Amino acid sequence: MLDSAKKQTLINRLKSIEGHVRGIERMVEEDAYCMDILKQVKAVQQALERVSALTLENHLNTCVTTAIRSEDDVEKTRVVTEIMDVFKATGKL
Repeated sequence: MLDSAKKQTLINRLKSIEGHVRGIERMVEEDAYCMDILKQVKAVQQALERVSALTLENHLNTCVTTAIRSEDDVEKTRVVTEIMDVFKATGKL
């Protein structure tokens, strides 16, 4: 449940990342210096982390908040489990 402004922000970031990845592809094709390629890859990874963080923040402020406030215990458990699974999968727990 992204509002239109947040959705556009994420789309813009993803398009920028897409362009950046194409730039890295060109660097590889042109045999650019390995460290320069690695720096650009790291920049893309950080940009994707930011997209992930913004998406998680939105999810917590909308879907999770709604579920936690509801009377449906199954839904509460589902969203908490879902969040825990994401953190376990990323090794951030």
